[in-house]
Amino acid sequence: MRPKREPEQITDLSRLKAFTNPLRMQLYRLLYAAGTATASQLAEQVDQAPSLVSYHLRKLAEHGFVTEARGRSTDGRERWWQVASEEGWGFRNSDFTETPEGAAAVGAVTRGILDNRTAQYRTYLDQTAAWGQAWTDAAFTSEWMLELTAEELAEMSAEFEALTRRWRERGKAAKAVGDTEDREHVSVHLYGFPFRV
Repeated sequence: MRPKREPEQITDLSRLKAFTNPLRMQLYRLLYAAGTATASQLAEQVDQAPSLVSYHLRKLAEHGFVTEARGRSTDGRERWWQVASEEGWGFRNSDFTETPEGAAAVGAVTRGILDNRTAQYRTYLDQTAAWGQAWTDAAFTSEWMLELTAEELAEMSAEFEALTRRWRERGKAAKAVGDTEDREHVSVHLYGFPFRV
């Protein structure tokens, strides 16, 4: 049985602040989905200059979020990048919110994540007709209103994480043996948060 791998938990404010730049968040997400890419390839997707994208990739590398993908360059000039860990990263708000600077960074990063996810979902909605019935019938959006304690919400979060990890491993295993027909990137967004009426 393989050991359970966890996303890296960011506890250093300077590392978290690397993602207060919205373009860096976008580049990280694109690179995570692509596996490997050059600054020029990513620049086309974000409509920015390759030199600017290269700068931001180097900044992400300085903080350990991306790394050079060795052995990909065919001419020694192009630089290929990949995320440093397939498990991704996360953070706990409480590790940062005791200072105004930390609270501001958490707010900026969290809003940036939401903005990126919203833009991705809007793009899907704009392109729904192009995906065909099988994909549009399989896609979902749901909201459940529950009454839970903070501990129960944390337990539910852990269950969702285990479930999505199982499906991610299933997709990676299928891809590893060449089962790629009809396989697409799928983004699953779940939010669990308290509210009062």
